[in-house]
Amino acid sequence: MLFVLGIPLLYMELTLGQYMRRGPVHALASVCPLLKGVGVASVAISFIMCMYYNVVITWALYYLFSSFQAPLPWQNCNNTWNTPNCTTHATNDSSFSSTASQEFFKYRMLEQTAGVHEAGTLRWQLFLILILAWIIIYLCIFKGVKSTGKVVYFTALFPYVILIALLINNVQLPGALNGIIFFIVPEPSVLQVWVNAAAQIFNSIGIGFGSLMAMSSYNSFNNNILKDTLTISIINSLTSILAGFVIFSALGYMSFLQSVPVSKLAVDGPGLVYIVYPQAFANMPVSQLWAVLFFFMLLCLGLDSEFAMVEVMVTSLMDEFHKEVMAIFKRKEFLVLAICIFALLLGIPCVMQVGIYVFQLMDHYTAIVSIMFLAFFEVIAVCWIYGVNRLSANVKEMNGSRPNIFFRVCWFIVAPVLITVILIFSIIQFKPARYEQYVFPPWAQGVGWIVALGSIIWIPVGAIHTLWVLPGTLLEKLKLSITPFALNGKSKMPYYERGGPSDYPGIAVISANSELPEKPPSQTKF
Repeated sequence: MLFVLGIPLLYMELTLGQYMRRGPVHALASVCPLLKGVGVASVAISFIMCMYYNVVITWALYYLFSSFQAPLPWQNCNNTWNTPNCTTHATNDSSFSSTASQEFFKYRMLEQTAGVHEAGTLRWQLFLILILAWIIIYLCIFKGVKSTGKVVYFTALFPYVILIALLINNVQLPGALNGIIFFIVPEPSVLQVWVNAAAQIFNSIGIGFGSLMAMSSYNSFNNNILKDTLTISIINSLTSILAGFVIFSALGYMSFLQSVPVSKLAVDGPGLVYIVYPQAFANMPVSQLWAVLFFFMLLCLGLDSEFAMVEVMVTSLMDEFHKEVMAIFKRKEFLVLAICIFALLLGIPCVMQVGIYVFQLMDHYTAIVSIMFLAFFEVIAVCWIYGVNRLSANVKEMNGSRPNIFFRVCWFIVAPVLITVILIFSIIQFKPARYEQYVFPPWAQGVGWIVALGSIIWIPVGAIHTLWVLPGTLLEKLKLSITPFALNGKSKMPYYERGGPSDYPGIAVISANSELPEKPPSQTKF
């Protein structure tokens, strides 16, 4: 999935952002006005994700603060929040017992209710930490991508120090090898793993979320896109594999201590990071040190992801409504502050006692369902309607040579076909959202689909709007709607922070090659 989907689509998005010098909304509107809604949808999905994703940073901060005590609060069952069924060791039958780590997560930090139908009350500790998380985000990004880049030097590199230190420690523990073997030996009978692999590549690299286009729009026009593509994708996947060795070596150690198969310990979702791994720390020497390092690493990784998602919203608003935004907020810093406060308020349900269910519901329908639809329409817009020839001409104009045959074949055939197959398979094999053993009721599933539609709906809305505003008969409208009105990356640079003109003329026309029109219809603005 990395080589046939991840790398080619990353190359495509970086090319589009760098050449158009715009965020995802204007970049997609330029190459395919009919599917300009894909750009809006990518901004919507990034904003929805940044709204609830910051709760992961909140949990990491909560665990980080809780790690500065001995013994660790999830190390034993002698606490006020523990139940009579609490045990310090996992067993083969978890229906009648729960570990101290599970109970700390559920009953201490979350104080979770029995289901999504019980909202409970606001967890004030988590709410205050959520405010702290947004303050950290704001301070890191309010000065723009240049200051964000400086912060990322630390937040992106420091986790490697901790991962390597954890790996060196973990591989010396008894049973670690069994956990690593469980990690690297595949289960070929599980077809669903291919869909999960594709979803992981999209989420991990950031394809379809608009952040790649937003960030690459700040590149110099002749920046080497292929080098960036290979560097980002390969380092990203190697980091995932490294983290897998770290995690599963610890799970192997837990399996050895408790005589429980690794498969019984290996879980997905928040449970892996906030239940199973903290439980492993409790049995390690110098447990407080490893806990502090691990959760600080999670904080750094979470911040990196959050930076990109918030920047998509900022870049898109500045591209589309620069004059209006500046008239209201006067400075870009105040716009960033307004976005952070708005996302903070929308994220409050995630720090209530019902929060874990809200988080799981939104994550399921946003990170899995919506992103596949977005990727499908983005590939259709760029690879088939805009065309591989035009995209290759853009690369040649910036870097001096066209992409090799591998990328052109992947763009034109492999990626569209593979995403279509995965999308169809995902729909056929779709499973309603659930959290552990709890299955969300039908009304909650309906809310989840509304969340998914919050991003997907912009695709048909954008198409309808384009056809509505274009002149001519329906056939003429359709022809114009698939005619690229791309922006020349060299001569029509955006106005803010990129050294371009102060007045923004809208989507202006360009000439990536002779096939493109000299100018769009004068009465039309996208």
